[in-house]
Amino acid sequence: MKVLLVDDEKNILTVLKAYLQQEGYQVTTALNGSIALTLFKENQYDLVLLDLMLPGLSGEQVCQEIRKISATPIIMLTAKIEEEDRISGLQMGADDYISKPFSPREVVARVRAVLRRSNTDLGLGPVADITTFDNNLSINNIQHEVRYNGEIIPLTPMEYKLLSVMARQPGRVFSRAQLIGLVQGYDFQGDDRVIDAHIKKMRQKIERVPSDPKIIVTVYGIGYKFNSEAEA
Repeated sequence: MKVLLVDDEKNILTVLKAYLQQEGYQVTTALNGSIALTLFKENQYDLVLLDLMLPGLSGEQVCQEIRKISATPIIMLTAKIEEEDRISGLQMGADDYISKPFSPREVVARVRAVLRRSNTDLGLGPVADITTFDNNLSINNIQHEVRYNGEIIPLTPMEYKLLSVMARQPGRVFSRAQLIGLVQGYDFQGDDRVIDAHIKKMRQKIERVPSDPKIIVTVYGIGYKFNSEAEA
């Protein structure tokens, strides 16, 4: 597994690189966002550890640029500890969020957990050629690819997992807590309302009219469900 580690503090790079290499990961380091983006575009990585407070190009900007071209898992490292900062980071497409100061062992454990989640299909098996009310939605869990009207939809890892989980059982109502458990793990600590933000962004990508969703439907007071043509 190849990890891109981005932080402007050399001592953090040195310590985390040593711990990750001890666990068998191949680690490439970058001291700023510009270098990180260049490395990412020229190489293939399985995960990015990304500090937010970088000189020049910020970690947030790096995350947004990566998400335009890749679904590679991203773990944010930051001294920002407010809940809104964590939610904002997750909304940008991050898969996890670690506040400084942190234990290197915790970082390694989080890396292992995120990679485990990203390399499993959540026990759902392949899902493909699902027809919605008025369009064709195809989900391929092998290639991690979603097509809508024949065009590839650039979903973030979180959006993809949410869609895949619900599409596997159309009509079933999932609570926010259930969705968090399936896509983030039941040890997730935070506001399960973060699911709402991911659903909102996903709707903007796959719904004909996001304000009147037909595919991912809100069940008020409970959660969400995936609608299929069969239900109609």
